[in-house]
Amino acid sequence: MKVYNYSEARQNFTDVLNTALKEEVIITRRDGSRFKIIPIDKRDEKSPLEGIKGVKANITTQKLVETIREGREGRDYFKKKF
Repeated sequence: MKVYNYSEARQNFTDVLNTALKEEVIITRRDGSRFKIIPIDKRDEKSPLEGIKGVKANITTQKLVETIREGREGRDYFKKKF
């Protein structure tokens, strides 16, 4: 475990992050509060869409694109008119 005071950590932030990849890093402030720097492994991150199931629909890609385009044009029409 490596402990840095706030000023050291701020001045050597790159070193702090590199050290945190190998061992626990604690940063202390003058008021006594302490913070632990923990690396986040990208493999642990989940997609925001994970767990959402697909829906089977009997629609062509072309029809879907047309429907989306019509919806967008309709919104623009109301913005301009009102």
